Amino acid sequence: MAQNSSETIPTAVEDVKSTKIEEVELREQDVENSLENAYAPTDGGWDAWGTVFGTTLVSFGTFGFVNAFGAFSDYYNEQYLTNYSATIISMIGAVQVFILYLFAGTAGAVFDSIGPRYLIPTSGVIVVFSLFMLSITKPEQIYQQFLSQSVLFSLGATFSFFPSMGLMAHWFKFKVPYAIGCLASGASVGGIVIPIMISKLIPRIGFGWTIRILAFITLACFAVGTATIKQRRPSKPFPKSVSALFDFTAFKDPCYVFLVLGCWFTVFAVFNPFFYVGLSAQVANPDSGVTAYYLAILCATSIFGRVSPGLIAGKVGRFNILYISTLISSILILALWYTSFAQANLIAFAALYGLFSGPFFSVTPSCVAEISPIERVGARIGGTYAFMASATLAGTPISGLFIKEQKEVNFDKLILFSGIMSLVGTALLLISRIIRNRNLFAVA
Repeated sequence: MAQNSSETIPTAVEDVKSTKIEEVELREQDVENSLENAYAPTDGGWDAWGTVFGTTLVSFGTFGFVNAFGAFSDYYNEQYLTNYSATIISMIGAVQVFILYLFAGTAGAVFDSIGPRYLIPTSGVIVVFSLFMLSITKPEQIYQQFLSQSVLFSLGATFSFFPSMGLMAHWFKFKVPYAIGCLASGASVGGIVIPIMISKLIPRIGFGWTIRILAFITLACFAVGTATIKQRRPSKPFPKSVSALFDFTAFKDPCYVFLVLGCWFTVFAVFNPFFYVGLSAQVANPDSGVTAYYLAILCATSIFGRVSPGLIAGKVGRFNILYISTLISSILILALWYTSFAQANLIAFAALYGLFSGPFFSVTPSCVAEISPIERVGARIGGTYAFMASATLAGTPISGLFIKEQKEVNFDKLILFSGIMSLVGTALLLISRIIRNRNLFAVA
């Protein structure tokens, strides 16, 4: 009996310890769940929509200049950098987008550690300073445009634009495509306003003061953004390794792999109309008064193209919107832009391409968010854009090689290249969609 009693006591002690450990684990789990619920997306509210408003203005002052590069390119080709080929000039825009995309992941990690309170105004100071530097650049000194417009501007812009995009997933769950669409629409507005200002103001007040006015507008956008952009989730330490900046485990998911591959090929083509539609119109119709407005038309319809997917994504599916809109964009390049440079044809192309290319910019991040854990959304979105960076660096300059001599027949080659690359991207996006759900008529 004594032996049985001595054996029972340790067993009872072990049972008590096990019970206490389980209770502690349950309490810790409850604390984690309560914290997670406290920081769950609100899908609305003053702070959420104020953040959308602020990030939209930041988008105007950052990616709006990327969308407007076609206007800069036209001016550089025709007046400011006439000693350089169209290919070299196009590298200004290509490097600009490359740096923006390349540091997307790093920007997200810095944002998570610092938050918007300090990072947004710091980014704004760098962006505005780069524009003032651009305003004092000299004609035929292309290295100055590279340093100010491609490098300094992009380093500042990437640390506000991409974190803003990732922030949408913290504030919204079901409405995240719409929120990102609103943010992306700011870039489209920039693509309308900036080219018109360039075409109207430069002949009157010169290049320098035109860029300074744009710099002051950008300063105002960042000032409002600093006041309205709010942080939803608590800050976390800066990652100690590169692997933490980019979620490399995402490449184990075939749906994600084909998604980023499809985006990579699509990026080879998607910016070409923004950069070259005005130049092709100038070559084909040099006396037309509409030439300066093609980019504005394209960006105007792109606003609806970027915002509207958020309204129907729940009923149609994000992946469905992405591959179908990219397919239509490819068809438009080959069926309208390639077939004729007549003024009416180019107006129709600019309007329709802006509408159907818009979802690529707004839906891609929400597709990545849909197949990612919420704590990895920022890293995966950053990794996606970093992966696409090489395509942004190569796509536009390769296209520029076709138009060393600015003739209509050479623009035909550029457009054909763009259409083919866009179709390849569409095919890969369709594969990603099928992996997501084999039923093509399902919402996915």
